[in-house]
Amino acid sequence: MVLRSLRWRVLLSAEKKVAPLTVFWATMAGYLGNNFLPARAGELIRSAALGHKAGLSKSWVFATALTERLLDVVALVLFSLAAVLLLPSSVLGLPSSAWLVRAWKLMGTVGVAGIIIILAAPRFEGPFRRLLERLPGPARLRERLLGMLAQFLSGMRAIANPSRGSAFAGLTILIWLTDAIGATISSRAFGLDLTLPMALMLLAGLGLSSAIPSTPGYVGVYQFVAVAVLVPLGCPRSGVLAYIITSQVVGYTIVTFWGLLGLWRLQVSPAGLRRPDEVSGS
Repeated sequence: MVLRSLRWRVLLSAEKKVAPLTVFWATMAGYLGNNFLPARAGELIRSAALGHKAGLSKSWVFATALTERLLDVVALVLFSLAAVLLLPSSVLGLPSSAWLVRAWKLMGTVGVAGIIIILAAPRFEGPFRRLLERLPGPARLRERLLGMLAQFLSGMRAIANPSRGSAFAGLTILIWLTDAIGATISSRAFGLDLTLPMALMLLAGLGLSSAIPSTPGYVGVYQFVAVAVLVPLGCPRSGVLAYIITSQVVGYTIVTFWGLLGLWRLQVSPAGLRRPDEVSGS
């Protein structure tokens, strides 16, 4: 969680240097919101809380949060492709894993395309705006779409700087390798013998499932993903379920403790959690 907050701080530094602890508390408050509220409402909470505390535009902070989430998804897809290529032939040869391998390779292709789009998007702001301005429908809807486009491109520009981009990439690799190594070690307590590529595939599946709106705390979603990824790779279903349920409970406990502490440390109040498009706090 500390590494994730430092990574978000890399994007925020494009506008202002924010204290690492402040970003950490906001990050934990956001994860707390994602655990207990639907539709990834924690992204709004952490953006509004940090914008209020650091004196930054809440819409801009929200744009960096969306950028971080989008880049994380792309990174997960690329990691999953690398993991498939590193799987031993004994696993790749299993009939049950054939569809899974094909799916991950397709996702890897999508991830490469995503990187290209992210890097090129800010250069095409003019054409994008003209396209949205010509859309039929209420003017208010077009204004909303234009505002979303501006937020998205603003976040994309934060990563365009070479030093920020390399720092973000380095922290992303460190984050997911740390998680994967932890998964390989902890899985042995449940009779599983996850290799590093298998752990990366599991984390990619869990990460991608958490990047879209789902049930609060991803209850049921994580169990489905873990079984869908690991059982075709030869892991016993009972061990997979025991492992993922325990991991989820431990994660829930950690996030709840630090998230509540983060809300207290940031002195979050309803007045400070206005929508990110209300930029009076900038």
